[in-house]
Amino acid sequence: MSVDPSAPEIRIEDVLTLMDASRTCVLVHDAATKNILWANPAACELLGWSVEELRPLKANHMSSTAPQYHRVLGRAWLQEAVERGSSRIEWHYRSRSGRVVPTDALAVRVELSQGPAVMVQFRDIEREQATEMALRRTTSSIDALARHTSTIALTLDSSGTVRFATDTALALLGMVPEQMGRQLDEFGALRAGGRPAVWADLVAQADPTIAVQLQVPRAGDDPGGDAVWLEGTLERLAEPDGDGLLMILHDVSGRVIREALRERELQRENHQARYTAMGDMAMAIAHELGQPLAAAGNFLAGTTRHAGALEEEGALAAESADRLRFGIDSAVRQIDRASAIVGALRAFVGHLEHTRQVVDLHEIVDECLYFVRLRAADPQVRVVVHRHCGPLPAVCERVLTGQVLLNLCFNAIDEMACCAPENRELVITTQLRDGEATLTVDDRGRGLLRDPFAASFTSKEQGSGIGLALSHRIITRQHGRIWAHARSGGGSTFGFALPLSVDHRVG
Repeated sequence: MSVDPSAPEIRIEDVLTLMDASRTCVLVHDAATKNILWANPAACELLGWSVEELRPLKANHMSSTAPQYHRVLGRAWLQEAVERGSSRIEWHYRSRSGRVVPTDALAVRVELSQGPAVMVQFRDIEREQATEMALRRTTSSIDALARHTSTIALTLDSSGTVRFATDTALALLGMVPEQMGRQLDEFGALRAGGRPAVWADLVAQADPTIAVQLQVPRAGDDPGGDAVWLEGTLERLAEPDGDGLLMILHDVSGRVIREALRERELQRENHQARYTAMGDMAMAIAHELGQPLAAAGNFLAGTTRHAGALEEEGALAAESADRLRFGIDSAVRQIDRASAIVGALRAFVGHLEHTRQVVDLHEIVDECLYFVRLRAADPQVRVVVHRHCGPLPAVCERVLTGQVLLNLCFNAIDEMACCAPENRELVITTQLRDGEATLTVDDRGRGLLRDPFAASFTSKEQGSGIGLALSHRIITRQHGRIWAHARSGGGSTFGFALPLSVDHRVG
C-alpha cells in the first residue's frame, strides 16, 4: 500500500478500527473449509450473534430455509469466489431471532498471512425491496390508469402543451404518443359555460379548478357534422412553479345528442303549434279574401270595358289603351292566381278530401314560369328549363304543387342575388325516373351546410319561415318525396318526385 508522505500514516490497528465502524456487514470464511473466521460488529448486530457464536455455525444455521438458499448452494457460491476471485449473489440470511434478512452479498477471495480466505460483504436490502415493490405497484397502477381506464386524463403546462395523456385521451383526440408536446387547441375547441373559450383565460380562472368542455371533431367529419363532446375540470397542480395543470374529462356525447334531439322535438312541437295557428288563420283569411278578390276582379273588368269605350270615343289613344289593358290583364292574372291558391290552401289546411287529380308536370311548370321569370328579372337570374321528352302525368294537387315549385325557385333566385352575375343561372329539369315524375331546381349559390328539411322553420328574415317545411308537408302528403343536396360544381339542388298515374307507369 502506498502512503502519501504529507498525510498521516494509517496503521494496522487503524484498519481494524475502520472495519469495526463500517455499517457494511463483513464475514470472513476459510477458503478451504468455508468456516467463519471473523465478523465485524455490523454483521454481528444484524445476525444477532457474537463472533464466537458465529464461528461454529454452518450455512444451514444462518440462511433461509428456502431451497434456493440450501447449504450446498452457499458453499458453491463461496467456492466460485475462491476460484474466480469474486462472486455476487442475493442471499437470504437468517438471524438468531429467526428473521430472514434479504441481502446483496459480494464474496471476494483475499490472501491472508495464514492462507486464502473469502471475505463476504453484504447489506440488508429488505427496505430497498419493499420500496421497489411499492414502486412497481405504483407503476402498475399508473399504467392501468393510463391504458385501461375510460377516464380521459391529460397533464398540460401553462401554455396548453400536452405533457401526458391516457390511452383513452389519445384515441379520442386522434393523437399518437409521439405527438405529445402539441397544443391542446389543435385537437378540439375549448368551451367554458357553454361558450367558446381560449386556453389562457381558462388557466387564469383555474383557481384551483374550473369546469371545461372540449369539442373534438370526428375523423373525416365536415365542420357541421357530429363531434365528440367531452366535459370535466381543469385543475392547477400543486407544483413548485405552478406550471402544471390536470384536465379530467368524460365523454358526454350521448347526453349532448339527447339534448339536441329534445331541442329538435321542442322545435317540432312549436312548429306544430305555429302551423295549427297559421292553419286557423289561413281558413279565416281564405274565407274573408274570397269576396274582396272577386270584387277586385269585377272592378278590373269594368275598368277594361270603360277603357274600351274611351278608346272608341277617341278620348283615349290606342297605344295608351293597349298599355292600360296589359296592366289590367296582368293584375287579373295575379288575382286569379291568388284566388286559386287561397282555395287550394283552404282545402289543404282544412284536411278536406281533395280531388286526386292527374296533371302533367310540364303544365305546372308552364303555369309557374311566368311568375319565376318575373321574380328573376330584377336580380338578372337566367332561367333554363330542361324537359323530359314525353308527358309526366303525376297524381297531385295542381295549385299547391305549383306553389312548391315556386318556393324552390324563389329561394334559389334569392340565394343567387348576391352571387357574381355569370353564376346567376337557375335550371329547372323534369325527368321520368323509377316510375316517378321528378323535378329538380339547380342553383349556383353558396351550397348547403346542413339538411334544410331537418328544421321546422328556416332562418330567412323575410316571409313566414315555413316555406320548406310546408313544401315538405305538401309533397309527402301526396305520397311523394322531397330532397336537397349540394351540387358537385357548387350551389345546391332541390327536387321532388311524385307518383305517376297508374295508366302511365312503366311495367
